[in-house]
Amino acid sequence: MQISPTPKPYNLITPKPQRTMKELKYEEALKQLEDIVAKMENDELDIDTLGQQLKTAQKLVKLCKDKLTKTDEDIRKILDANQ
Repeated sequence: MQISPTPKPYNLITPKPQRTMKELKYEEALKQLEDIVAKMENDELDIDTLGQQLKTAQKLVKLCKDKLTKTDEDIRKILDANQ
């Protein structure tokens, strides 16, 4: 009977699964948007990826706007409740 070796520990280098758009924090979405804009300004996007990057940028703008609107509404509710 052969004894199996000690199991290897979980691979800590495994990349994290990508987050969905809704799971992004505001700062993460803004950073991605800034990266896309910088690539566009520096002509680093080829014609094959330009359309997809523009769609992604549009979604990121909406996400950031929605998060800002929600935060503004929450702040107004808190301030109104304290008056």
